Amino acid sequence: MDKNGFVVDFSGLKPLEQRLKEQFDHTFLVNSDDPLLNYWRKLHDLDALNLKIMDNVGMEFSSEMIWQWANEYLKDNDKGRTCCWKTESKENKSNSASYERLPEWF
Repeated sequence: MDKNGFVVDFSGLKPLEQRLKEQFDHTFLVNSDDPLLNYWRKLHDLDALNLKIMDNVGMEFSSEMIWQWANEYLKDNDKGRTCCWKTESKENKSNSASYERLPEWF
């Protein structure tokens, strides 16, 4: 527990929350190898969509990426005192994935 009696004080996770919002909230995710990528870029340049290009937009990859982001943040912020061992990502009721692992440094 920290000095306030928390394992992790959720109010301290605002920078991570902001990073997640920037990536996923009202964005258009597309694979970097999408055959229509140039078209999506043009629409982005016209402010028709908020384009985010990823190596893989699948839920499995997103869950792993979020796990990595969470652990980068926790390692820096808590000096390795805490970690994230599992993430779950949901696109909708029928499309979700989770990623579970302890970081090597923990």
